[in-house]
Amino acid sequence: MTGSAKDNNRIWQVIDILKWGEDYFKNKGFESPKQEIEWLLCDLLEYKRIDLYINFENQIKKAQLNKLKSWIKRRVDREPLQYITGKTEFYGLKFKINRKVLIPRPETERLVEIALNSIKEIIEPEILEVGAGSGCISIAISSEEPKAKIVSLEVSKDAILLAEENANINNINNINFIEMDFLKDLPKGKFDVILSNPPYISELEISTLMPEVKNYEPKIALTDYGDGLIFYRRFADIAKFLLKPSGLIILEVGLGEHPTKVVNLFKESGYEKIELIKDFNNDQRILKIQIFNE
Repeated sequence: MTGSAKDNNRIWQVIDILKWGEDYFKNKGFESPKQEIEWLLCDLLEYKRIDLYINFENQIKKAQLNKLKSWIKRRVDREPLQYITGKTEFYGLKFKINRKVLIPRPETERLVEIALNSIKEIIEPEILEVGAGSGCISIAISSEEPKAKIVSLEVSKDAILLAEENANINNINNINFIEMDFLKDLPKGKFDVILSNPPYISELEISTLMPEVKNYEPKIALTDYGDGLIFYRRFADIAKFLLKPSGLIILEVGLGEHPTKVVNLFKESGYEKIELIKDFNNDQRILKIQIFNE
């Protein structure tokens, strides 16, 4: 794999790549070198992880080796694996991913679960999502609640195109993706639930993020270019106009002091029924607020 004449003529088996890749990524300072090479090989060969070890004697074709070399070079530069392979999974569904959208996080599946649990008694729930990104949240909800009527707002046209493509890939047709700047405009209608994983990293914190995030993911999806609370203030200001009686706001929040800051913001705006819910890592990351419109 180094490019020498000897390596270029060598026959590489799956087990050879696994051993070489683990050593290579370890020497490059990666925390989980074995997982790095397993992930790349699984995508390259369209295998599940167990297939790598069942088919460990299978030979890697030259074209596959060349592709793998280019992927490894990008990964050593700390480009996220999902951007390298162009795909990921979220809530058991497959999604195309590119650098125009935030990479779906496993933690956000908790937001989907809470939303689904909150709408299970509503026959045809009307949902507003703010920040479609790859479409992962709305598509995951639609996959479980096909009768839901979802409006998903997104400021990026490129993101909307990808979200629509992902909806088609997953045979979802009940989401209306709309290009709109939520901080300036509002959609028509009333909704049972407002959902969002908004940009909540403050501009000051961007420089402290890991290279995979700060150097590759779209800043517009990460930060509000302010104090990390701009979108939450907007939700607090307009929720009563967009939600039906007893409607819900379900939002993802950040780590550290961020959840407390958001809770205090909503309390100061007159909201009373506020709940912070833990994610799968036992962090308080989901904010659920019920309003009571007259």
